[in-house]
Amino acid sequence: MQTTFTAAQLADPAMARSNEILRACVHCGFCTATCPTYQVLGDELDSPRGRIYLMKEMLEQGRPADAETVKHIDRCLSCLACMTTCPSGVHYMHLVDHARAYIEQTYRRPLSDRMLRWVLARVLPHPMRFRLALLGAKIGRPFARLMPDARLRAMLAMAPKVIPPVSRNDDPQVFAAQGPRRMRVALMTGCAQKALNTDINDATIRLLTRLGCEVVIARGQGCCGALTHHMGRTDDSHRAAARSIAAFMAERRGGGLDAVVINTSGCGTTIKDYGHMFRGDPLAADAAEVAGLAADVSEVLVRLGLPEGAPKGLRVAYHAACSLQHGQQIKTAPKDLLKRAGFEVVEPADSHLCCGSAGTYNLMQPEISAQLRDRKVQTLEARHPQVIAAGNIGCMMQIGSATGVPVVHTVELLDWATGGPKPPALAAAGG
Repeated sequence: MQTTFTAAQLADPAMARSNEILRACVHCGFCTATCPTYQVLGDELDSPRGRIYLMKEMLEQGRPADAETVKHIDRCLSCLACMTTCPSGVHYMHLVDHARAYIEQTYRRPLSDRMLRWVLARVLPHPMRFRLALLGAKIGRPFARLMPDARLRAMLAMAPKVIPPVSRNDDPQVFAAQGPRRMRVALMTGCAQKALNTDINDATIRLLTRLGCEVVIARGQGCCGALTHHMGRTDDSHRAAARSIAAFMAERRGGGLDAVVINTSGCGTTIKDYGHMFRGDPLAADAAEVAGLAADVSEVLVRLGLPEGAPKGLRVAYHAACSLQHGQQIKTAPKDLLKRAGFEVVEPADSHLCCGSAGTYNLMQPEISAQLRDRKVQTLEARHPQVIAAGNIGCMMQIGSATGVPVVHTVELLDWATGGPKPPALAAAGG
């Protein structure tokens, strides 16, 4: 794609990077075949190729974002299926992240949008605030039909039936390895996940220590910055990321670290991109080092070597989170681990398509999100599973809201298969 950025524009590193990405695009349209929003809406401007044209025009002209451009960029899930499909290697993620930051700087949203985004940015990354919000949502759920805004109704519907108690395993501490120590790792405990489902971190700690890992819960870590990063709120996201970078580097320089383990793939995609996010920043070297240490829990389990298990007689439908299969290009490890542990693993049709969760997308674009969720649930249930496994809390909540099949994290099944307790969601369902 030909671009006409000026030398002055290209002096900005973000603009120069976007120029590189735009020039790699050859307009082939392969991305439209795997774009969830294009499949649902059928509008070229709601495809990656259409959005690339919109972003190019906006950035090249240096003009403030307009409502039409914002609408179509907001509708993007950042599922990154287009990056998996693209034969030209167009790095759509960096381009759309830049466009969102540019929109945040140049476009004044309607008051209701500004208020909603402010609340999400101030609540979701903070577990205790989020817990209070979930409690309020539970109380307000009976009145959801009275809410005039579909986004508010979606927020009320998000609250789980049971809000789990705080897990003390998420407090700063060190869990000793069982037997000889093979690795020393830090566990990224997350933010929203600590409020929505404490079973995931608990299972991760049990499983890693059982396999010879010393597991550190680093003091000072918090949100990875992903939620606000994808809202274009660069200052907020970098502040959050900087805190976690400092926490992990303190452990790296202290007792040493072999990996930063992440069991929420949406966080993993962002943390692995810290080197790009902090390029030119005083934290650049530390950010790049943390990014290099970051590993999804499935990657670490492959390195450790999971014991082979006897057949469990349990049919597991594996949902591939977009941030895992597209964002991190981790496609086979979770399925291979489940099979090795003794589970029968099946996959839904169109497994490359997003479930519609996508961070805060299901709260800000509830209609499109619901269509994608229902399609995903239909394809999963068509495989007649006894349990659905996923590697991302957002996907788990999204899918679980529309199916009676228990939904658990992949690591919960692997923990159970190697001596841990049965996943609570599976036990509650009588599975």
